[in-house]
Amino acid sequence: MSEELAQGPKESPPAPRPGPREVWKKGGRLLSVLLAVNVLLLACTLISGGAFNKVAVYDTDVFALLTTMMLLASLWILFYLLRTARCPDGVPYRDAHAGPIWLRGGLVLFGVCTLVMDVFKTGYYSSFLECQSAIKILHPIIQAVFVIVQTYFLWVSAKDCIHVHLDLTRCGLMFTLTTNLAIWMAAVVDESVHQAHSYGSSHSNTSHSRLTLDPDRAGSSGGGDPCPCNTAICQIFQQGYFYLYPFNIEYSLFASTMLYVMWKNVGRLLASSHGHDHMPSRVSLFRETFFVGPILGLMLFVVGLAVFIIYEVQVSGEGSQTQQALVIYYSFNIVCLGLMTLVSLSGSVIYRFDRRAMDHHKNPTRTLDVALLMGAALGQYAISYYSIVAVVVGMPKDLLGGLNLAHALLLIAQHTFQNVFIIESLHRGPPGAEPQATPPKEPCQGLIFANLDALHTLPACPPTPRLVDPQPASPQEAVAAIILAPRGHWRSRCLKDISLFLLLCNVILWIMPAFGARPHFSNTVEVNFYGYALWAAIVNICLPFGIFYRMHAVSSLLEVYVLS
Repeated sequence: MSEELAQGPKESPPAPRPGPREVWKKGGRLLSVLLAVNVLLLACTLISGGAFNKVAVYDTDVFALLTTMMLLASLWILFYLLRTARCPDGVPYRDAHAGPIWLRGGLVLFGVCTLVMDVFKTGYYSSFLECQSAIKILHPIIQAVFVIVQTYFLWVSAKDCIHVHLDLTRCGLMFTLTTNLAIWMAAVVDESVHQAHSYGSSHSNTSHSRLTLDPDRAGSSGGGDPCPCNTAICQIFQQGYFYLYPFNIEYSLFASTMLYVMWKNVGRLLASSHGHDHMPSRVSLFRETFFVGPILGLMLFVVGLAVFIIYEVQVSGEGSQTQQALVIYYSFNIVCLGLMTLVSLSGSVIYRFDRRAMDHHKNPTRTLDVALLMGAALGQYAISYYSIVAVVVGMPKDLLGGLNLAHALLLIAQHTFQNVFIIESLHRGPPGAEPQATPPKEPCQGLIFANLDALHTLPACPPTPRLVDPQPASPQEAVAAIILAPRGHWRSRCLKDISLFLLLCNVILWIMPAFGARPHFSNTVEVNFYGYALWAAIVNICLPFGIFYRMHAVSSLLEVYVLS
């Protein structure tokens, strides 16, 4: 009899079958993904086809497609804003983890730089109004409008969990995300073509592309240039927008990540307070740190800027100057990557003494951050392993070969240990969420069997904390946090120092390749081993992911700093 009573409460009614709306939730996502895949493949076909002279796809075709996509995306964003303004009940929940202030601030910063780039583009193409297609002037103007509309949309709606017109919203978000990816791909291809043209000019290489935004490069293979850029203002516009391309690239990627989180939150149901609250009320930079991390990070940042300037000045000179520039560049990167690896390891060791509970709640933003960190690191892994094979098999018996090998090995180690540190940090609970080592002892009054299914038939009675609310009461939480604060204070300070140091180092390691540092081509070991065509394809495909990894790591480390 006692066994039957003991087994009775364990029985639970069968799970209810999902309703039609829950079944179609997957179908709606599938429909939007298929739309995005088809549009993205079309954009990829035109952009990649326009990058070769032998393919009859012109840059005007690419600009026409991108302009049409940006216009459609802008119209949908305006429709979304108007619909949510007229129907406030359509957004019953807002995800506290989505669109943090530092991510939206970075989006605004990169958006402003993109607007400046569009001004430079418009001024540049206006110099050739008589010999250029009108779409080339219209494209940067439409892009400026799209950036303004999208930035406002993501600033005010990044946290939305909308519950009206679900399928239309999913398709609109995916189309806007695809538009940003197409803009990113066009910018990456154009920048790669610009770098390849610079390398080809210095090495008498005739390979170039037609997908170039400056006509003097497009017409360099022909007998003459129909649109020469001879005036000083034209040269300023031409060089200006190429130096602003990295900001446009990062803007498109930042917007894509925020749009993906919004897409995941369409139709999502949230409790009044789900998960841990990771959003403190006030954040003061350098507060509660030992100042060692920020100071050392700033020193490496300043030294890195000096090294980058020296590299850019000397790398295009004579052979001895190029060799010296590469030695300085690799030496700085080896020191920086070595320190970052050790600091990341120390952060992981500190977490072994951290008693904070792990946060296992559903969080689409954190899931996306982890996936992007792991996926973007693959680009740098690929370049590093190709370099290792070229150096080891080619066996260059010089200083530059040894530095190149050490640099490739440290890149792999640094990405690995930094990812481990960041991912573990993002899964930690907030300060004060330390689990109790041993449960509180209570006097044993006997063995009681409770039928949970029959509790609703009982008369009203005072709530029992053990049954109704398994979480400890807020006063006890406050007392526990005060008692445990001195014990974990040093860990919090160390983690903040580590986060700021890694953040500053990732910023300088983003600046170098984003603004034109290409030791992959200046160092001829890989070029001679693989050939220019294969090595250029490897670098141009993998390096954009490595550049994106640095900026995304900066965003994640800023969140780690806040959570520490």
